[in-house]
Amino acid sequence: MNILGIIPARYGSSRLEGKPLALIEGKTMIERVYLRAKMSLNQVVVATDDGRIVEACKSFDAPVVLTSTAHNSGTNRCLEAYETYIKGLNQPIDIVVNIQGDEPLLEPKMLDELCACFDEKNVEMATLATAVTNTQELLGDSNVFLVKDQHQDALYFSRSPLPHVRGAAPTDWLKHHAYFRHLGLYAFRPSALSEFANMPASSLENAEALEQLRWLQAGKKIRVALTQHQGISVDTAEDLEIVRKLVREQEGNA
Repeated sequence: MNILGIIPARYGSSRLEGKPLALIEGKTMIERVYLRAKMSLNQVVVATDDGRIVEACKSFDAPVVLTSTAHNSGTNRCLEAYETYIKGLNQPIDIVVNIQGDEPLLEPKMLDELCACFDEKNVEMATLATAVTNTQELLGDSNVFLVKDQHQDALYFSRSPLPHVRGAAPTDWLKHHAYFRHLGLYAFRPSALSEFANMPASSLENAEALEQLRWLQAGKKIRVALTQHQGISVDTAEDLEIVRKLVREQEGNA
């Protein structure tokens, strides 16, 4: 399969403006994400709305596409970058992977696990999840959860833990059912990416503020691959300091 990884990188952020350019032990966050993605994929491009990020990407020789500032989601930015990128290609792209630009500790094997979903020809869209292992993670207020069917396709995504175990205290739910936390990595066949990005927002999407629900509400399937790896996203200055400490420890022991 001919796979293209796209890293949406927006400069503006309500909680941490300019975070793609935040320095982590001598490298910008976007450079670290790009280098980690390249350990799995041969083709990776950054999609950004800001000239400062374009110049940063050029400094470490990463392909970069300057996209519109009007996009309201990373998926729409991915579609524009994909359409721009393929204009110079002789070979069609089979799979497009939307890689979060705020995970500088991205585990490359997660991309391998995600792309393996497309070994089945009927899979149009796929994502990753990991097992919830403790009550703190289950009842935290920043996670997204999912339930899936016997074919490993998602039934629903929610910011609330699913399922609700009737008659049991939430602190005991893990004793009764397996729970899965959604990781924000997506992959699409190009036709599905275009269809998804051009769909209007759905009522479930608006209720949960989760764009993948528009696909499910339209009757589409999302294949779920399970991974043992944990994603660490940088949303705040506190998150950034945690990641800096982890990188120091990892690279100090390398």
